[in-house]
Order: sequence, then structure tokens, then C-alpha cells
Amino acid sequence: MAEIQPFRAFRYDTTRVAAKDVLTEPYDKITAAMQDRYYALSPYNLIVVEKGRVLAGDTTEDNVYARAQRKVEEWIAGKILVQDAASGVYVYSQEFMVPGIGSRRVRTGFIALLRIEDYDRAVVFRHEYTLSAPKADRIELLRYTRVQTGQLFLLYDDPAHEIDAWLDQVTAKLPALELNDEVGVTHRLWPATDSGLIQRIQRAMAHKKMVIADGHHRYETALAYRNECRAHRDKPDALAASEFAMATLVNAQSKGLTILATHRIVSGLTRFSFDDVRRKLAPFFDWYSYPFANPDERPAAYAEFRKDFEKLNESRRTIGVYPRASGPGDAFYLFVLKRGIDLADLLSHLSESQRGLDVVLLHRLILEKGLGITTEAVAEEKHVGYEREMDRAIAAVDRGDAQIAFLLHPVRVEQVLDIALGGHVLPQKSTDFYPKLLSGLTIYRVEGQING
Repeated sequence: MAEIQPFRAFRYDTTRVAAKDVLTEPYDKITAAMQDRYYALSPYNLIVVEKGRVLAGDTTEDNVYARAQRKVEEWIAGKILVQDAASGVYVYSQEFMVPGIGSRRVRTGFIALLRIEDYDRAVVFRHEYTLSAPKADRIELLRYTRVQTGQLFLLYDDPAHEIDAWLDQVTAKLPALELNDEVGVTHRLWPATDSGLIQRIQRAMAHKKMVIADGHHRYETALAYRNECRAHRDKPDALAASEFAMATLVNAQSKGLTILATHRIVSGLTRFSFDDVRRKLAPFFDWYSYPFANPDERPAAYAEFRKDFEKLNESRRTIGVYPRASGPGDAFYLFVLKRGIDLADLLSHLSESQRGLDVVLLHRLILEKGLGITTEAVAEEKHVGYEREMDRAIAAVDRGDAQIAFLLHPVRVEQVLDIALGGHVLPQKSTDFYPKLLSGLTIYRVEGQING
């Protein structure tokens, strides 16, 4: 049973600081250049807490986590961060252009507290495994600061759009906060404190299952911290703040829900030969080439490749390929799964829903059988890199930074739900839910009891 609770968020006082100068992307999306820019924007920018600088002279007493703790306390004491007077949920919308497509969409959900549940309770479901290093970093930050600045991104299924209709009534009013971020996404926030609305949402959510779209590391950090707090408590406390995590919840049926493809680039392989790759994969894939002998011929070849990349995929499983040229000419390629291939036999260790993913074909057949890159090597971040934009993946090959690029179609939302609810996982970085949730819009203090 999913339990949703309202809370009194801490929020930046926008009469004293501009939201655009203090909010950040999630920690795992912040590059070194972004970090520098955030530091330069404002002394109150959340970057000091979300992903502060590690300094050469750091000690156990003065380190990135201790500095984050001091900033949180300083900003609360100085009324830069102010706690809302009343408990509520926070309706959150993001208006954006879909990269590579150009269509405009709006994704709307609500921010609330979710009771943390172990996975075996079958309330919250993951769709990917986590890595130990990010969890170690996030739990140390939580131990010091006792705040959650970033939100979990969770999906629930509401085909009737009942909750969406209630949220639409809230968004018909002017938002309490509106800002455009660095990638052109417009974020809007509406605090909703009406007890009747909150109770309707709680009842509607009570029997729903939650699938983590983004924030697996944050969820498992919150789970580990909850267990630590329980171990130091004399008796159970169901309303302890550590029993909950801050989350944005979005209907899986929302028209604004968008997943982008995450393309793969491969580098660092010894004795790489695209001819050998094609030979090894000949039992599994047909292939088509789109050659060009010079830069003038390239645009036409690329346009034809892109057209067939979309068209062929309507009836057959298709993966785009762009290798580093080994001869006088270049070409784009399509690898198309052969008709009659029995994936149930070939990939018998995977579920039917997993076998339905192009990214699984890439990892289990092309990377493993064609290039010898094992699942363990991928988990250890060897040889395989990731790019959101197809053109950037291709450019990495042209620059010589990659030996070959593999170009994928995005995973569908229903595939994510089927796999997660079936108790299975996708390969690492299979989904890119766009856009990301801003950190610092609402901040949850994990101390005492909820609404205390």
C-alpha cells in the first residue's frame, strides 16, 4: 500500500534570491563546467549542498559534506530558506521542447512525501540496478545535512487521469514560482494545502504501485538512512521523518511523459575491425549500408539512413551503427534482426519483456558477441560511453574519440512498467526521462516527525 503525505517544505525566499540563480540540475547531471557556473551565479546557489567542490585540503572535520551542512544551517537561520507555514503537496509542471523532435510538451505531477518501502513489499519497483559509489556519497551527505534537496521521480498508473484532473484545477491559477532553466525548460510550482484535495490524492494513490523513473540511488540512500535511524531508535515511530522520502509523482499515462534514447559509443578496444563485427553478427542481423565517399555526399546518405532507421523499426528490430572508417569511404549502417530468430532460446535467461528491448539486443548480442564487451565490463564503465543526442554520438566517432557508435530508439514507457513490475531490470542507462527535475524547488528536512 502506497502512503502519500503532505509536508512543510523549505523553499528559497524569492524576494531575496532569484530562483534561476540558486536552483540546480540533479547532482548526477552536473558536469564540472556546470558546477563552476553554479558557484559563480550566487553565494546561495544550491550547488554547495547538491554537489559541492572537493578540496585538496579536506579533513574529517572540514570536507564537502561538512560545508554543505553549514550552508543549510546558515541559510535556514538567515531566512534564505524558509519553511512553509502549512503542510501541503506541490503541483509541479515542466514545459519543454523535445530534443531532436521540436514538439512542445507539458509534464505535470505533484511533489509529496512517500513512505519508504523495501522492494520486497511490492509497493516501489526499480527498473535498474544501482552503483555503490553514488550511494556512498549521497548517504554521507544526508547524514551531515539531514535534508533531501532532490526529488525521486516516480510513476504511477492512472488511465482515467483522475488525479491529473485534480491537478489541472490547481494549475489553472497563477503559479507561486516560475522560471526558465539553462536548457530552456519552464518550471512552475503551485503549493496546494487544501485538505480535501490532499485526502483525495491519498485515497487514490493508496493502492497504486510506484515505479522509479529517476532516482534509484536516491531511493536506496533514503532506504539505507531509514534503516540507520531505526537502529538508533528505542521504539518504532511510523511518523519519523526518516520513514519518508520526497518525490515527484507523475501519471505513467501522461501525454507529457517523455523518454529519450541513450546512444552508445565504444572506445579503447584493441584490434577493432568492423568487418570482424559484421562477420560475428551475421547469424543474427541483416545489415544495410548508406555509404558516402566525401563530405558532399554525406548529408544525403545520412538523410536516407535516418528515414530507414525509423521506417524499418516499425516492422523489424533495428539498430543504427556508425563505425570509424577503415578504408577510403565512410558509411552509416543499419543492423536489422533476422526474421525467424528465436530470442526465447538465444536469450533464455531474460524475460520476454526484457527481450523486447533494442538496448538488450545491443548489449547481449552486439556488444557481447560482436565486440566481446561483457556485462561486467559495462558495469565497470569500461569501453562503453553514452550520448543523448545521435549527432553527438556520431561526432565522437568523427573526432576519433570513439571507434563505433550504436544508435537506438527510445524505450517506451509501457516497456519500463512491464519490466519493473515484473521484477526485472533494464541495462544501465536504458532510459532518459526528459526533462530532469530541478533540485531545490522544495527541500525536505529529515528530522523529527513529518509536519513537525
